[in-house]
Amino acid sequence: MTIAKNVVVAQSGGPSPVINNSLRGIIETCGMFPDKFGKVYGGWHGIEGVLNEELLDLSIQSKEEVALLRNTPAAGSIGTCRYKLLDTLQKDFQRIMDVFKAHNIGYFFYIGGNDSQHTAFKVSEMAKTRNLDLISVGVPKTIDNDLGDNDFKLIDHTPGYGSVARYWSHIIQNANEENMGSAPADPVLVIQAMGRKIGYIPAAARLADPEREMPLQIYLTESKVSIDNLVDNVNDQLKKAGRCIVVVSEGFDVGSIGEVKDAFGHISFGSSQNSVYQMVVNYLNDKGLKARGSVRGQVMGTDQRDTAVYTSIVDLDEAFKVAQKAVEIALHEGNGWMATILREPGFIYNVRYDKVPLEKVALSERTFPEKWIAKNRYDVTDDFLTYARPLIGEDWPSVPIINGRQRFARFEMKFADKKLPDYQLEAYGKSNCSSSKL
Repeated sequence: MTIAKNVVVAQSGGPSPVINNSLRGIIETCGMFPDKFGKVYGGWHGIEGVLNEELLDLSIQSKEEVALLRNTPAAGSIGTCRYKLLDTLQKDFQRIMDVFKAHNIGYFFYIGGNDSQHTAFKVSEMAKTRNLDLISVGVPKTIDNDLGDNDFKLIDHTPGYGSVARYWSHIIQNANEENMGSAPADPVLVIQAMGRKIGYIPAAARLADPEREMPLQIYLTESKVSIDNLVDNVNDQLKKAGRCIVVVSEGFDVGSIGEVKDAFGHISFGSSQNSVYQMVVNYLNDKGLKARGSVRGQVMGTDQRDTAVYTSIVDLDEAFKVAQKAVEIALHEGNGWMATILREPGFIYNVRYDKVPLEKVALSERTFPEKWIAKNRYDVTDDFLTYARPLIGEDWPSVPIINGRQRFARFEMKFADKKLPDYQLEAYGKSNCSSSKL
């Protein structure tokens, strides 16, 4: 009689509003096949939890708490990390194998983006080369939508992006109301969006105004517009409309203006003066506006990726189903795949769930298509809107409220008994950065 193998599921990289629904997809789908899957453990703070032998028992959690993962944003349920498995870290690979063997782990699901899929790939290769009876499958996640290829043949979009796009479509609508009312005193509002290198997030601001009725300008990192050209564009807008909303990527190149340097002469990126939006605000005010009043600015922070109420229902459902597909792949296709989402042709939005080799998506980085940047370089095209519009859905998610507060999943912090000696993560040297279980 075959003994069911246990499961480890873990998350890595920046969180998203729907990452926990992928986690839920793994937990619930594995539970449908008790003859194939034994206990399901969560790697506490990603692969670091595996290395530290911190395996949260997810099989004992109540069905209510698991169900609440659907509307629980970010990664607080089992944590995340940014630890990379490098080829040089052979002790780490041996440690993973030891932990998996000690706990009868036969399945490893890793939820994350480019680097996370690389980790899943390295684990899958370890299983092959070291004769470990293990199946490693990746589950896609990244709000940046930069996983995969520029032809969208490996994956159409990543879970997490639709919700962040929805967030921006609403935030800009709100900002427009503010700007309309305060334009006599504050005619220009500069808002910074996430996206150091890839412009999918700031581009989503156009979803707030598909008919281009707002005085909205969007500057992606890929726009390659100088800050002096930005000033000219804004002033041209002021002449036409008397006001302007500027969405600027955090990776927008402002040159050397506003640099604050430390004692060693290095740029201090932690200084608020080095925030892109603040430098743009200062520069616009210094250069002068073609309107009465001054420029205001703000930076949208981690609420882009941890706000449940802005979650896209489409995104939620796809995050769950692609995780279910990952379990199906583990059952029928075996080791070395990532579950993926591919768009069907036609004007009616529909997707299918498939698989792609982990080696093709590991460390991949999709860029924002040049063809989707408007000729004026501060807008995006209607083709981008056709691509992105279905991802944000049609309605609000149903977030449970108790006594006026959002009700999120809260797991019982029961971990598998440790069977191995304590371990110091190889990349951290002598410093054992084991995460607290509290």
